Amino acid sequence: MIVAMILDEKGRDVVKIGATATISDVIAILAEKKIGAIVVVEGTDRIVGIVSERDIVRAVAGSGPDVLSEPVDTIMTREVVTCGDRETINEVMGRMTRGRFRHLPVARHGRLAGIISIGDVVKARIEEVEREAEEMRAYIATA
Repeated sequence: MIVAMILDEKGRDVVKIGATATISDVIAILAEKKIGAIVVVEGTDRIVGIVSERDIVRAVAGSGPDVLSEPVDTIMTREVVTCGDRETINEVMGRMTRGRFRHLPVARHGRLAGIISIGDVVKARIEEVEREAEEMRAYIATA
C-alpha cells in the first residue's frame, strides 16, 4: 500500500495556517478540528513549517503563557520532513518512528498535497495484514 491510497480514503484536505498567525490561533484551530498538528504554508501551499501540540507545550513550559501571543513561526519546526504519495506505508512508518513524530506532510513538487498521521499509517498496515491473512486462509482452504 502507498501513501496515495491512504489519501484517497481519508481525503487530501489539510488544515494549514500562515507563519504570522499567533500560537493562540493555532491552539484554537487544533481544538476546533480535533487534530494534533498544523502545516505552516506560504503563498501557494509552499511548506515552511509544521507546529504540533508538543511544540506548543514546550513553548509554554519554557516561556510561560505570554508566548501564546507570539507568531507561530517562533516555535514551528522549519526543517519539515515530508513524504511523497508514491512511498509505501512501510517507508513512511519507518521515517516517522525514527524521527519520533506523528504527522507527515505529503509534498508534490514542493507543495503541500496532503498529510498523514501515524494513526492513518497503522490503520492502513493493519488492513493490509488482515487482507493478506484472509488471502492466505482462502488459499489454504482451496489447496
